[in-house]
Amino acid sequence: MEKQFRVLRVRPLTKRLGDVIPHPASVRPAPAASFTITEGTGVTAVPEAAGVAAHLAAELARVTGGTIPIGPGGAIRLELDPSLPAEGYTCEITDDAVTLRGGTPQGLFWGVQTLLQLAPVLPGGVIEDAPRYEYRGAMLDIARHFFTADEIKAHIDLLVQFKINHLHLHLTDDQGWRLEIPGWPKLTEISGGAGTGVDGAGPGFLTLAEYTGIVDYAAARFVTIVPEIDMPGHVNAVHHAYPELTADGQPVPQRTDAEVGYSSLVAGKEETYAFVEDVIRTVADVTPGPYLHIGGDECLSTPAEDYRAFLGRVLPLPGKYGKRAIGWHEIAAVELPETAVVQFWRIEATDDDTARAAADGRRVIMAPADRTYLDMKYDADTRIGLDWAGHVDVRRSYEWDPADRLPGVPESALLGVEAPLWSETLRSVADVQYLTFPRLPAIAEVAWSPRSVRDWDSFRTRLAAFAPRWAAAGVSYHPSAEIPWP
Repeated sequence: MEKQFRVLRVRPLTKRLGDVIPHPASVRPAPAASFTITEGTGVTAVPEAAGVAAHLAAELARVTGGTIPIGPGGAIRLELDPSLPAEGYTCEITDDAVTLRGGTPQGLFWGVQTLLQLAPVLPGGVIEDAPRYEYRGAMLDIARHFFTADEIKAHIDLLVQFKINHLHLHLTDDQGWRLEIPGWPKLTEISGGAGTGVDGAGPGFLTLAEYTGIVDYAAARFVTIVPEIDMPGHVNAVHHAYPELTADGQPVPQRTDAEVGYSSLVAGKEETYAFVEDVIRTVADVTPGPYLHIGGDECLSTPAEDYRAFLGRVLPLPGKYGKRAIGWHEIAAVELPETAVVQFWRIEATDDDTARAAADGRRVIMAPADRTYLDMKYDADTRIGLDWAGHVDVRRSYEWDPADRLPGVPESALLGVEAPLWSETLRSVADVQYLTFPRLPAIAEVAWSPRSVRDWDSFRTRLAAFAPRWAAAGVSYHPSAEIPWP
């Protein structure tokens, strides 16, 4: 038994000031100094940062195993500095104190994530940090396999450690409709019920109260929820629940396969637009964030003229209800509202429509499948996932640059980067974690850190340090052979 105990022990790793993910923009070590957080180490915060202080104290209590008091005189000080960028922060660590300053409480929160990665022994020095891109996103598909509100909240807690600030929820698809819409009860009664999802294995839906709970939980962690209602394609779940919205008014069977491109809302029916506006109004009302994703991808059965007609009616609707429309990059083939955002997702080296949209002043989110799609297999032996975009290992997720990805889409056009996770092969939270980690940290560093500080050898070493933490938290990460795990 004693021999087994020694094998299972994890030797603490000596950390340097920059040994965090994403790598900070500027690190100035002071090797002679360090600050050790122990039970009773106090936190002092300005009133505007009370929530951030409570989060820090709760997380440090887990690290130290004891109480972390909040009040005057604490050695860890949280302050605001309006001269910093909104999401920026500075952190000064001496032998006697830790001073964390943020441009806003959100900036402080990201600084807290840096502290938590270094705790309990904080190397001395100064960190100055701010994100490269304002939109740093992950996407979770809960249409093809449903995940509960509590499971989504737990996923958010894992994401924020890497300074992800948007969670895109893919709420509807051919295999299921996952959000309650008043006035359209069959959407969830029929297309959110038993037997829905790929292989019929992913039933369930969110009530509006549950969705609001997710939004509030995310907001407390400075994460913006981006809801997606995919249309005019990916709508078999709609037509199965409401046959009157089909072209001929006839029922269509439920689909639980993973095919795409066969379904479409009917551009020439006024009933279509009444339905769409009801949905967009409802989703906008319960989503305080600025974005509403309308899909627009893989409309293979929608004639080009119908596609243009449909988007001509629908793209302005998010704006009518106070939101900016996001759509997959196929929407760039039509005239876009000034505030619309194009999300590029394909593997091709060029896309003229996306480049034209960027030239016209539209912002672009980079999510190329061959770099950021978390549902791609790591390699041929990966037990779940797809491979239509090739194998995407950790290094492939890390060694690319968004500003170089598409000709005609320069740095100035980029809103940010997103890592989508589609759920055709997912059946559990463990599956979500296995495909998300360790690739999500790689994409998070691409989205946050300046090019000048990114380095694969440095990253893989920093990433390896998360193994004990993930193991202790029960996170089912993929033990990639690319990473020198301890």
